[in-house]
This record gives sequence, C-alpha cells and structure tokens, in this order.
Amino acid sequence: MRERLTARVLLFDPQDRLLLMRGRLPDAAQGPDFWFTVGGGLEDGESLEAAALREAEEETGLTDLMLGPVVWRDETILRDAELTPRHFKQRYIVARSAGGPLSRAGWHAEEHALIDELRWWTREELAHSHETIYPIGLAELLVDVLAGRVAPEPLVIATVDGPVLPIPRVEVAD
Repeated sequence: MRERLTARVLLFDPQDRLLLMRGRLPDAAQGPDFWFTVGGGLEDGESLEAAALREAEEETGLTDLMLGPVVWRDETILRDAELTPRHFKQRYIVARSAGGPLSRAGWHAEEHALIDELRWWTREELAHSHETIYPIGLAELLVDVLAGRVAPEPLVIATVDGPVLPIPRVEVAD
C-alpha cells in the first residue's frame, strides 16, 4: 500500500478561530459530509512546511501565514482521489493568519466536487457541535495548542487502528 505524507494545517485567525473545510471522501461523492483541517499531500522533494504553506494558500487564498510547531501526528487508511487505498501519515502544523476574504480560486477539480464550505470555528463551537469533525476530539486537543502548551515531539492522536484516547494533556515545566 502506498503512503502519503500529508500536511494538515491548524489555521487560526487573530480571534483564535480555526478554519475548517466541509466535504466528503472521493468514494462517497454523495455520502455523508464532515469537517476537517486545511491541507494536503506533500509533493516530491517538498518539506512539510512548504506543503503546509502551499496547500493553505491554494485552499484559502490567504498568503500571510506564519507557521508554528508541528503539534500532532496521526495515521489512517483512506481512498485517494483515484479511489486507491492509501496509508495517510498526517502531521498537524499550527499556522496563524490575519484572516480576510477566503478564495476557492486555487482549488483543483476534485476539491470543487468534494468540498462544500470553509468556515472559521471557535473552540467552544467545536466542543458543542453535533457534526462530524476530524480529527476526533479536536476541541479538546485544541485546549493545549491555544494555551501555548506544545509537547517537544508531536503527540500521536490516532493510528491506523483508530483514535488514541483519552486525549493527552501536555505538561509544561515552569
């Protein structure tokens, strides 16, 4: 099975709202939708940081991103755009933007077909939502990120076998 290293971007605006996309998987074009972070696969020879910047600009039109640390990692098996099962190895990197108007001009055809909406969410909105949001436990995971508590190495939040629960708290030395 082929692997795909993916840059997921935790893109925050000045009000600490997180930008998410609503869409569905390629093999469920008319199927149930869910919310997920901005981002996508690394191109040959591309760094995680370069991919995060490129994907965020393509998917949002925002060009003022300032990258922070990689805070989480996970693995899952999903079907890609060609409906081939792939082992996705995702890294979640924090980014900040001044916000502003969002644009779909950089979207690829499959993104136009499978993504319906971009929306800024507060952590509280995420915590109280009944919609499907990935990664699982996102609202709780954001507590440490928004407080500036970041582990020295990215936390493993899910494996190919499913979410890693309970959500770990990051201890920061005084």
